[in-house]
Amino acid sequence: MLFAACPDQTVDKLVRLGIGRRDALLLELRALTFGPKLSCAVACPSCRERLEVSFNVADLRAKPEVEFAQEYSLSCEEYDVKFRLPNHQDLLAVMERDGAQTTRDSLFERCVISARHNREAKSASQLPAAVVEEVMEKMAQADPMGNIQLVLHCPACEHRWQTTFDIVSFFWAEIGACVHRLLREVHLLASVYGWRETDILSLSPWRRQLYLRMVTG
Repeated sequence: MLFAACPDQTVDKLVRLGIGRRDALLLELRALTFGPKLSCAVACPSCRERLEVSFNVADLRAKPEVEFAQEYSLSCEEYDVKFRLPNHQDLLAVMERDGAQTTRDSLFERCVISARHNREAKSASQLPAAVVEEVMEKMAQADPMGNIQLVLHCPACEHRWQTTFDIVSFFWAEIGACVHRLLREVHLLASVYGWRETDILSLSPWRRQLYLRMVTG
C-alpha cells in the first residue's frame, strides 16, 4: 500500500521503516483515502456485547512527534547493548515461527546489533531476562506507535480492557470491502444499462450513486 502511494520510494526502503513510522504513514494514507474517522465493531470479551467504536486518526498519532534513530544503546546490570527498532522486514522474517514466545525471541535477536558484558561479546540469546525487558521497554518508548493499544469500555457490563489496533489489517480490510462494493455496483449498472466497466468506473462517485438509486428505487 505504501509503495503504491509513494512511487518515489523503493520497496527495500519502505520495508526497513520502523513499525511505528510505517504505521504513521499508513494512517496518513488511510485519512487521505477514506477520511480521518475510523469506525469498527468489537465484541466485549466479558459479555460478548457488540460495541461500535469510532475514533480519529489524530487520536492515534504520537504526541509529541517522535524522532527516530538508526541505533539505540542501553546499559543495564553491567551489560552494554546496542539495538535498533523492529521493521516490517523483521516481521516478515519471524511470522512463520511457531509460538508467540519463539516469535518474540526471534524478533528481539534480529534487532540486537551488539551486546557486551564486562567487555566480553554476548549474543542476544545470552542476555538475562532483566536486560531483555529493559531493552524491550526502551524500544517501546522510542517507538510508541509501534504498538497502538485502544482502551475500551463496555457499557453493558462495565468491563474495561485493552486491545491492539493494527492499521495494516484494518486498512486492508477496508480496501477489500470497498473493492467488493464497487464490483457489485459495476455489475448492477452493467446489467441494467449495458455499460462497459471502464465507462462505469469513469463516472464520479456522486453520479454513480444517483444511477444506483434510480435502479434500486
